[in-house]
Amino acid sequence: MPKVTVDMNLCEYHGQCVFVAPEEFWFDDEDELRYTTEVPENARARVEKAAKACPQLAIKVE
Repeated sequence: MPKVTVDMNLCEYHGQCVFVAPEEFWFDDEDELRYTTEVPENARARVEKAAKACPQLAIKVE
């Protein structure tokens, strides 16, 4: 199962990950970024695309 991490020190809340993979990345009611830390294998391509879309390269998929 792919593991997702976001370096919140790098994240600037551009929201590109939310646009690309809204099932795995979202903003809560306080506009804080939230994300799923373990995703099913069939979501790997989507979260990798979200990682590549991040302007700060704050997302890692292992």
